[in-house]
Amino acid sequence: MSGPEGVRCMLMRGGTSKGAYFLAADLPSDPGARDDLLLRIMGSPDPRQIDGLGGAHPLTSKVAVVSASRDERTPVRIRMVNSGDHATVTVSTPGGRVDYTGSAEISGVPGSAAPLVIAFQQGSGPLLPTGHARDVIDGTPVTCVDNGMPTVLIAAAALNVTGQEDPGELEADPVLGARLQEIRREAGRLMGLGDVSATTVPKLSLLAPPAHGGTVMTRTFIPVRCHTAIGVLGAASVAAGLCVEGNVGEEVARLPAAGERLRIEHPTGFLDIDTAVDNGATPVARGTAVVRTARKIFDGTVFPRPA
Repeated sequence: MSGPEGVRCMLMRGGTSKGAYFLAADLPSDPGARDDLLLRIMGSPDPRQIDGLGGAHPLTSKVAVVSASRDERTPVRIRMVNSGDHATVTVSTPGGRVDYTGSAEISGVPGSAAPLVIAFQQGSGPLLPTGHARDVIDGTPVTCVDNGMPTVLIAAAALNVTGQEDPGELEADPVLGARLQEIRREAGRLMGLGDVSATTVPKLSLLAPPAHGGTVMTRTFIPVRCHTAIGVLGAASVAAGLCVEGNVGEEVARLPAAGERLRIEHPTGFLDIDTAVDNGATPVARGTAVVRTARKIFDGTVFPRPA
């Protein structure tokens, strides 16, 4: 029986996210044809993604297209083409093989898997894209920061929420949603990102006092759905932003002693970030690292929905 041609695919969990990985050589070179194929593989535009691999949520319906780097990579140095930044990943390789059984655990993820130490290289852009530790948008103080992910920090209390709410409760608040999107659009302009109405950046992170002994509690919008955890790069930007003198989280965050990791709390656990900022006329992040886990779930051939 004839059917659509299969495409090689690997399904991976990384941290609290899950997605399908493809080799660039296996996909059409034309961006439009490539995107159409990937959408059919994932089961979009059906919001449930019943007829594809997608998990019907931004965290469980991600796609990565990878190719061999022209640079030497030891340890593995990754160029993130969507942002232009780099990250260096050190993988546990006992006996020269990746330890997929793993010995590390991640808050919000059941079980354990291969520990990955990810060190992020500060991009060429400024840590504070607007040049200020605080800006005021629509009467709301914000801190616009980019330590790998353009992010807008907002004190939850400034939006009349506690920052401890369930993500679904925050998503269901139309007044809050409209206000957040107004702030996001203006913040995008101030950060030099132009019209962000149809883009996924900047993200928005609401900050509240920590509930479990960490540095700060967060609720992050990506950009409309409220994250049930927090992305690694988003957490890296939150952590660096909290280290900037005069940021909007100073009243709620409990910064650790110098040299200790910041624990960024989120709805299903926490993420520890190792970062520091040189404060001065132009604050600069001195480096960011995080320990995550990854596990291969599936490796084989996926058959896309016919065009």
